[in-house]
Amino acid sequence: MEKLNIEEVNYPYLEKPLKVIERENGHKIVLGYKSGGLCNISSWVKTGSINENDAINGISHFLEHVMFKGTKTYKAGYFDKTLEAKGAIVNAATWKDYTFYYVTLPCGKNGEDFKLAIKLHADMMLNPIFPEEELGLPFDFDKEIPEVKRERSVVIEEIGMCEDNPWTKVYNQCNQNMYTNHPYKRDVIGKRQIISSIPQEKIMEYYLKFYTPKNITTIAVGDFDEDIILKLLLNEFDFKGRENTLEDPKYEIDQRKKKQVFEQNANVNTGFMMYGFLGPKASEAKEIIALDMISIILGEGISSRLHQNLIEKASNSVFNMVSSCHYQFKDGSNFFIQANFKPEKKDIALNLINEQINKINESITDREFNKAKKKILSSFACDSETVSSISETIGDYMTKLNDIKPIEDYLKIVEKISIDDLLQISKKYINLDFVTVSILLPNKNEKDN
Repeated sequence: MEKLNIEEVNYPYLEKPLKVIERENGHKIVLGYKSGGLCNISSWVKTGSINENDAINGISHFLEHVMFKGTKTYKAGYFDKTLEAKGAIVNAATWKDYTFYYVTLPCGKNGEDFKLAIKLHADMMLNPIFPEEELGLPFDFDKEIPEVKRERSVVIEEIGMCEDNPWTKVYNQCNQNMYTNHPYKRDVIGKRQIISSIPQEKIMEYYLKFYTPKNITTIAVGDFDEDIILKLLLNEFDFKGRENTLEDPKYEIDQRKKKQVFEQNANVNTGFMMYGFLGPKASEAKEIIALDMISIILGEGISSRLHQNLIEKASNSVFNMVSSCHYQFKDGSNFFIQANFKPEKKDIALNLINEQINKINESITDREFNKAKKKILSSFACDSETVSSISETIGDYMTKLNDIKPIEDYLKIVEKISIDDLLQISKKYINLDFVTVSILLPNKNEKDN
């Protein structure tokens, strides 16, 4: 009998503790009970653009697409059609640290529909075949366009749409220049030239390298009998001797770069701007939460400082939109401020944003602090209301921290955090001496050349 290491974790707002099971082969299973008749099954793979290089940039995202294109047991389309007929939402996503696949659906009578979802999901995760008639044959993107479109062409068109988006242009320039060597600098979606030419054999090689037991966490959340579902998961996720040939890759954390500003031109009518700051690792919970709160105060929503001071109450019309956001990654977070502005007022726009950054590092009012704390707590509670959001939170923790246990301390950290903590952390990370600024302006007129 297989030896299982089982741990219970108290996830706030859930009726029962989570059960975290680690198998002998390293595959982790997490069970979360949530009454209400809905269930979610997902598998999170610890690979994304972090495990790519310049030659295979975008392979993680391409693989995510073609995982749905049939297995040794079922033809392409069977998985989606069968489960969607049961009322399921079927999807997947790729990001820098991970790729995940999920199904959310009504559990069905005696949980039979959920059991079917688990069987099909496990088959997809373990037995993909990536048939060339579904992928499409490799080709040279710079020289030819295939007459018959397959999934390869679908991904290439998706890349093209992103490349034409001005926000993507300004983000990519900012992101690429924030880092020196870390693979976070690469765009997750990849390059059209790579996707067009990468062969089926290379995709299978990548799959076998990273889709190993130790690299996968499977999560089941919903209204089910935990013993029955665990037994089913152990049976269906039979890795059939697949070995863990890969050690967790370690990357040097890039040092923050001194202030740098980049400009580019494109066929746009307005100006786009993005400030980028490197932040703490995902494991630095207090600092991560503090930056989440700072982002709320500074630039999330119409009551934020940036919107109020630079748009709502501004005497001089400079910005059409200005906001902030905070993304958490395993090896370090990103804090962004983004703005759409009148291009002829670029210098004014830069000065106004710099001024707001300096002010957030000087003072935060009790009202702003309490609003941010309330929103953080409310968001966490809301994310505990649906099986899909609970599953995503668990997957995020298990992928970035390799542990869900820190979730037990989340609310305690929020309650203990102070205005002084926010100011100290803001000064440490939202520092204009270590910022990368990306600016996109309209193409110059002939008279300006």
